[in-house]
Amino acid sequence: MTSRVLLAALALFLTSSLEAAQLVRIGAAHFPPYTVRPENGADTGLLPQLVEALNRSQADYQFVLVPTSIPRRFNDFKQGRVDMAIFENPDWGWQDVPHTAVDMGLEDAEIFVTQRQPDRQQSYFADLRGKRLALFSGYHYAFAEFNPDPKFLIGQYNATLTYSHDSNLQMVVRGRADIALVTRSYLSDYLLRNPEVGPQLLVSERIDQIYHHYALIRPQAPISADVFQQLLQKLRDNGQMLEIFQPYRIELVPPHAH
Repeated sequence: MTSRVLLAALALFLTSSLEAAQLVRIGAAHFPPYTVRPENGADTGLLPQLVEALNRSQADYQFVLVPTSIPRRFNDFKQGRVDMAIFENPDWGWQDVPHTAVDMGLEDAEIFVTQRQPDRQQSYFADLRGKRLALFSGYHYAFAEFNPDPKFLIGQYNATLTYSHDSNLQMVVRGRADIALVTRSYLSDYLLRNPEVGPQLLVSERIDQIYHHYALIRPQAPISADVFQQLLQKLRDNGQMLEIFQPYRIELVPPHAH
């Protein structure tokens, strides 16, 4: 009898502990190296690492990833399928979507890459007209005034749109595109995986845009912006943010003052 009572008490304790941790659903769209093909169920990329660190650091919230896509993420957010979008920027089409932004204090950059040739210098990147561009479909690029419309990019910039940075870089290496745009973090990871490609590429000093990353939280989310900011600060203070992002040349910077 006593053991049964103990088991019942233990079950009750475990249930209440699980209930105490509020579920926070984070949208995971393919955005390498931050999130890599989340629909395949593989926990690869920086977002799963961050979520793991957030879950280890406290017991009040259980952060889980919900696969979405670059175009679909707005509706998933508006309809409440996800509570939060991470590694975002309020300017990337979120203007009419109610949210609270949390500055993550992380910066990456979008850079131009071309095939290294004897006569090719940094000036090659100054004018994009007449050059074949390899771009990631759905991304908002500063040079194109953040307009991600495929017809516009193909018509105005002779763009090839893909869902793979690897493909875009290979197009440049093989001479099928003149310039690819990639995030600095992705290029850093790609060259670690493909060291033989490095000498074949000329990387721009020109930056298309600085990615200053935000977490966007839905008004009805179970976690507030202030609490999430505190959790990120905890990871910053104990060195885990640096450990996760430094290998990808993503800089930890002071969050912008609001």
